Amino acid sequence: MSMVFETVSVFPGVFDAYLGASIMGRAQKAGIATFAHHDLRDWTHDRHRTVDDAPFGGGQGMLMKPAPIFEAVEDVVASRPEKARVMFFSPVGEPYTQRCAERLAEEERLVFVCGRYEGMDERCYSLADDVFSLGDYVLTGGELAALVVIDSVVRLLPGALGDSMSAVDESFSPSGLLEYAQYTRPASFRGMDVPEVLLSGDHAKVDAWRRKNAIVRTAEWRPDLLASAELDDGERAFADGLLNKEGGCSL
Repeated sequence: MSMVFETVSVFPGVFDAYLGASIMGRAQKAGIATFAHHDLRDWTHDRHRTVDDAPFGGGQGMLMKPAPIFEAVEDVVASRPEKARVMFFSPVGEPYTQRCAERLAEEERLVFVCGRYEGMDERCYSLADDVFSLGDYVLTGGELAALVVIDSVVRLLPGALGDSMSAVDESFSPSGLLEYAQYTRPASFRGMDVPEVLLSGDHAKVDAWRRKNAIVRTAEWRPDLLASAELDDGERAFADGLLNKEGGCSL
């Protein structure tokens, strides 16, 4: 069954190129994902198709008006039989993580409402099932944020990736560690050599090295992840040793 992804935006055309390429495009052709994009201005009722207005109380910039957003979301949600989960983006939202992506991948249908300008009327958020923040920075609009979430969810859908284990081996999922370092030909490049174990052909040793390397890389780059990572007692002791070691980690 195809999972449905829909966007409501004042720039609906920005989605087509990305979602038609690579893994997203293949998922669409295979019937794994369905994408639809709606122009918010279609729910305006003046000749200028106005979606914004000045904020009460004054201030910089313009805010998106509630009426077009409410009408658009209500109509879009009612337009298909699948149960829709509606999401907005805001600096005050839940930090978006791989766990969020895994949760969303269990849904039938996702509807993304993309803000612009200085934001939207606060009452619009009453429509949301989820409000996410991608990080402590400001984007021009919600379209990029929607693309990030769509990409992260589609790749989790069965059949979207050629190798069924690809999503399992990636950073943050499911062990909570960063992904191990990877190499390709040549084995030696500008004085930098591929670890010998990866050339050994011994799959058990390769797997053991990769697991250990994932812990090392996480300790180096994202030590905050280790507290909640899935580690056995030996791995936890190894990770604690890396964190307490002066001069950093290497493997």
